Amino acid sequence: MRELRRDILEYMDQKDYQPLRAEDLAAAMDVAEGELPAFFRTLRDMELDGSVVLSRKKRYGLCRHMGLVSGRVEGKSGGYAFLIPDEKNRGDIFLPADGLRGALHNDRVLARVVQEQRFVNGKDEGEVVRILNRANGEIIGVFRRENGGGVVTPEDKRVFREVAVAKSRSGGADDGDVVVVRVTSWPEGNAPLKGTVKEVIGRRNQPGTDMETVIRKYQLREEFPEKVLRAAALCAEPAEEDLKGRVDLRERLLMTIDGADARDLDDAVSLEIAANGHFLLGVHIADVSHYVTAGSALDKEAYRRGTSVYFPDRVLPMLPPALSNGICSLHPGVDRLTLSCEMEIDEKGRVLRHRLFESVIRSAYRMTYDDVNAVLRGDETLSERFADIRGLLFDFDRLREALNKRRERRGALTFHFAEAKAVLDENGETVDIVRRRQDRAEGIIEECMIAANETVAAHCFYRDIPLIYRVHDRPEDEKTLELAALIAPFGYTLSRRSDDVRPAHFQKLLAKIEGRPEQGLLEMMTLRTMSHAVYTTENRGHFGLASKCYCHFTSPIRRYPDLCVHRVVKAALAMERGSFDDDGGRLARRLGDAAVQSSGAERTAEDAEREALEAKMALYMASRIDEEFDGVISGVASYGFFVELENTVNGLVHVSDLEMDEYEYHHHTKTLLAKKSRVCYRLGDAVRVAVSRVNVDERLIDFTFLGFRDQTAKEE
Repeated sequence: MRELRRDILEYMDQKDYQPLRAEDLAAAMDVAEGELPAFFRTLRDMELDGSVVLSRKKRYGLCRHMGLVSGRVEGKSGGYAFLIPDEKNRGDIFLPADGLRGALHNDRVLARVVQEQRFVNGKDEGEVVRILNRANGEIIGVFRRENGGGVVTPEDKRVFREVAVAKSRSGGADDGDVVVVRVTSWPEGNAPLKGTVKEVIGRRNQPGTDMETVIRKYQLREEFPEKVLRAAALCAEPAEEDLKGRVDLRERLLMTIDGADARDLDDAVSLEIAANGHFLLGVHIADVSHYVTAGSALDKEAYRRGTSVYFPDRVLPMLPPALSNGICSLHPGVDRLTLSCEMEIDEKGRVLRHRLFESVIRSAYRMTYDDVNAVLRGDETLSERFADIRGLLFDFDRLREALNKRRERRGALTFHFAEAKAVLDENGETVDIVRRRQDRAEGIIEECMIAANETVAAHCFYRDIPLIYRVHDRPEDEKTLELAALIAPFGYTLSRRSDDVRPAHFQKLLAKIEGRPEQGLLEMMTLRTMSHAVYTTENRGHFGLASKCYCHFTSPIRRYPDLCVHRVVKAALAMERGSFDDDGGRLARRLGDAAVQSSGAERTAEDAEREALEAKMALYMASRIDEEFDGVISGVASYGFFVELENTVNGLVHVSDLEMDEYEYHHHTKTLLAKKSRVCYRLGDAVRVAVSRVNVDERLIDFTFLGFRDQTAKEE
């Protein structure tokens, strides 16, 4: 069977092609009679996804030949939007409110650039000409009674049109309820949409409702289909038949090291010291692919989810708990099927040799980061409790240091952003916000996993084996120039050539600003300069890690790309003499689809996790109005300055909440100066603030400035 989509695009892309009716196009392409139904279906699908366009005269052509651009609408809370084109090298297009023609956030549309080309922030201005696919058939929002019926205000401010609901279609919703409304009518312009309340989730800001709101907003999959649960229940503990061909490591001393509340234990590690002093590191990863076979119900569900999503009060796992917390999790004292990567590493952190193989293990210890860190700090009680592995833990720490120094020599980047964790009680109420600590134990696992990921990626790359790589591209020249201009007033530089910026240049900058007042701002600006890491079948290296080859191999329980990498490695191991059959290129195409899907799922999960944590932070701070906290100035703007508390919560001190004065903002030095009193507010200043206002709906926190912590004015 010919590849109809590809053939249609190639035929239409010819210079002399003129738009044709569907029947005429089929005849021109010599489509056989038996292929006509599939041809017409393919053409219709291509029209729906924006690959081709059907004109008013019922003729098909390529969008770009007709002056049209297909893409996704990215809405903004101000009522305007941008078109994110499908074409990679095409810049975003500004869509004003009157150019949206009823399109909303995430809708797929066709748009055209207006003839009088105007530019908004350097972007073309356009207008929507056709909506290809509606992304907001169901909207989550807050219901309020109005005119005998009700109105739903979307939770996602990028979906800026309200939904009118008739009384008979309100589903019993009351003022302040968070609801799911199904849109039944899409009028153009700014008129409200029309809809029916499908479900009442609960009262706004109640424990549980806030997380359910985020889950529905990002359309995350909460429950597993019954078919998937049945398939997971059929997965049995390893039997003798499953162990054939595997290396038996059940007598080797292995352990897992994870957070105390972790349930999905993907990885176990082992370590020996060779006679020559080299480290013999083993990274043993749960063989999820043994249970989740390609094309199965479990695999299809994992593909759709792409990743596990971690909320403060729950986890939405990629795999059913029977697998993620059970038969695939490397619990101590039980046999588990694994895929192992053994590496010989010298004292300089270089991987000299490696071996990949299927294995069976029996973990001896389920260690936590807290316990390992305590042993490494010399805690007597825990050192005695783990006396038989105390020396091994210190060997792991020496390996961590060697691997870390190796990465530093390459120019790998290390940011020092604090992560926050919401501590909840049994009712789901937030009782504290604490800073996550990154210590030596966390570093041990991080370095071991990076080493394994790099080794597996290089193993496949240099053998021409198709793979999903974890790619982090070099920053765009424009962003690099912007960063160079920002850091110049502080006395820092990057590189003489913006087109030749390497990881080491950023590494040196991060080292210079460490401990400086401007560290927070410049680290954040440096991070924003970076590209977003993605999954792809093209190996372009990992800029942030300064790595030539990198993939994700170590977490197949919670990441779909890792599962795909395992399948590839196991297929390669099954081939003789390292040869690999790509099945006519089909494997590479399947991996490509999985890479695109997983990249999108990861971005969605990141956004949802961040919003869930911000919701818990806002609720926590709302219960602490007028309480005082110590913090540091983390950002300065013309309208005030931001303060970060020890628990990582950020809030704004607005100029209107400062003493009566006239304030002057200095952009280059990021300082705010009171003209009369000459008090100057700088990045990094230690301050005392009180919580004055919290807008829980918008996740906004306002502080009142009480003074500098040394109680003396910071004059210019």
